Amino acid sequence: MGLLELLLLSAGLAMDAFAVSVCKGLSQKKVTLKAMLVCGIWFGIFQALMPAAGYLLGVQLSGYVTEITPWIAFALLAVIGGNMVREALSEETESEINASLCAKVMFAMAVATSIDALAVGVTFACVPVKVFAKAGRTVNTLFGVGCIGIITFLISCIGVKIGGVFGSKYEKKAELAGGIILVCLGLKILIEHLIL
Repeated sequence: MGLLELLLLSAGLAMDAFAVSVCKGLSQKKVTLKAMLVCGIWFGIFQALMPAAGYLLGVQLSGYVTEITPWIAFALLAVIGGNMVREALSEETESEINASLCAKVMFAMAVATSIDALAVGVTFACVPVKVFAKAGRTVNTLFGVGCIGIITFLISCIGVKIGGVFGSKYEKKAELAGGIILVCLGLKILIEHLIL
């Protein structure tokens, strides 16, 4: 896997985090640099940790990892998205769960959006990253993992800002749309797994 493929892979993996970041921005009354950084850091770190863990698991567990990760991602996204829909349809004026940047909420969202990267890490064991010709496999893999994390960080920060700009005008409808997006994202992951 060369640099171009790695960059495309990184951007593709970051799209789940981007969608959740937009939803997070939708639920903020005012998007701050702190909110952008919190989302970027959580999603970036987990998006980097998961392929590293997948790589360490190696080829022996690839069948097991591939079978279970879509179900975990679906369950987490369905719960988080369902909460957003419930909050949007309730009479309360603020969604504390989805607006929250607390570790518990961010952890669940970070795991949900990065679980597919675990399987990508297993792929790194089969199809090594070859960005630096003279460097060893470990250096190339670490570069690949770092690239995924940094791109996810940047895309997540941008997503929070985009969500904040849109959400300040449409609050409840935007939150409802965000919840539906998360549930659909979970369904998409599960359906792709079942079809392929």
